[in-house]
Amino acid sequence: MAEDRFRRPADHEDLLIAMTTKDGPFTTLYEAMMFAATLGARKGVPTPFTRTDEPINLSRLGNRTHGEILVDLLAAARVTDDPKILADDRLQDRVRIFEEYANTGLNFIRGELNTSGRNISDVVNNLVLDALAETPDTKPDVVSEILDVGKLVWE
Repeated sequence: MAEDRFRRPADHEDLLIAMTTKDGPFTTLYEAMMFAATLGARKGVPTPFTRTDEPINLSRLGNRTHGEILVDLLAAARVTDDPKILADDRLQDRVRIFEEYANTGLNFIRGELNTSGRNISDVVNNLVLDALAETPDTKPDVVSEILDVGKLVWE
């Protein structure tokens, strides 16, 4: 049986490579995709794509602390009206949401690069600092939104 994989948007392959080269802020493509997916969830809705580059083994996310959990959390936050999104047989749906959020995040990073004239490491560092500087009442993060949804379910 083939191992589950997640796709990389081909339109952002150059950006992903820049994010993981010697001067980039990440060491692996899957780490860059995880960052982009999290950023994408904070900045907008999932952006579908059709052109893909070489997929990455989904098991790579399991090598990172909370990598597999990130896929589940993003899906649960996106599909709040369907608790079965977390079922074993819905893994591909969750992976698609992760991929599309990563595409949204990569679109945002590309826009920041184009408008700021800074290098990729500076852009990523500033995005992290901006997220850390936001107060909870400014914009809830994905985890807060999930916890709020969870309260509604359990009450």
